[in-house]
Amino acid sequence: MRIAILSANPNLYSTRRLLEAARARGHEGLLINHLNCQVMIEGGRPSILYNGLELDSLDAIVPRIGASVTDYGCAIVRQFEMMGVFTTAKSQAITRSRNKLRSLQVLSKAGVGLPKTVSANHPKNGRVTQLIELVGGPPVVIKLLEGTQGIGVVLAETTKAAKSTIEAFYGLKKHVLVQEFIAESKGSDIRAFVVGGRVVGAMKRQGVEGDFRSNIHRGGNATPITLTPDEEKTAIEAARALGLKVAGVDMLPSDRGPLVLEVNSSPGLEGVEKATGIDIAAEIIKYIEDKIRSNEEDVVGV
Repeated sequence: MRIAILSANPNLYSTRRLLEAARARGHEGLLINHLNCQVMIEGGRPSILYNGLELDSLDAIVPRIGASVTDYGCAIVRQFEMMGVFTTAKSQAITRSRNKLRSLQVLSKAGVGLPKTVSANHPKNGRVTQLIELVGGPPVVIKLLEGTQGIGVVLAETTKAAKSTIEAFYGLKKHVLVQEFIAESKGSDIRAFVVGGRVVGAMKRQGVEGDFRSNIHRGGNATPITLTPDEEKTAIEAARALGLKVAGVDMLPSDRGPLVLEVNSSPGLEGVEKATGIDIAAEIIKYIEDKIRSNEEDVVGV
């Protein structure tokens, strides 16, 4: 098979590992920078040009779309979908997961456990205090809608600090979420890696001392864990609700069960592979093989 990794950075660990895994399993692994792709639109014949040449004969793509180029990246993924190329993440699912408010709305409807969260469109001064009270009062976590890797996430210990932070973000015309602080998580969270409707690896991430954020990019460390049945079920249901076949599901342990923080459509492989020793990249390639094989069998059986 010809499997293309859509990535703007060939030096990223995840990009390299996916290419290695595809080639190790006997496939032709290609690196395609989606930012250098052009969409060709004409009646009945969707196509993509890459560096001026038409791309064809691809069997599958693995999108690794950066948050800053979500719209254009998803347009390229959508075009591949129209061309009948299998993708590990549909464009609509990527878009849905990237919008923090929208993804939480979808997860809430699906009955997935979530921290109490509130959002408002630039409320007046008196309403800011109400937002803080709605999630149980300080301390509260304030998140930019477009933040990634722990950037744009602030812990406000008092009502005064929370109001100042929220008003500062609103002054910059930024939309935020105000979320309850889960004290019992003690600065840790869980990343479960879901592939094809099953958890293939999981790690516990612990933030550095004095920082409630557990992102490895922020200096946190990771250790392998075995999920509880509740945690495994929550991770699978969260990925399913957002329509993601490959996802990193971030959860907080709490007194009322696992609470989903975020579902990542382009989860990094380095942390989980090094923490668990599991070849996650190979699991993704195996999933592609199984899906394409089952589709071929369906066609033969018709």
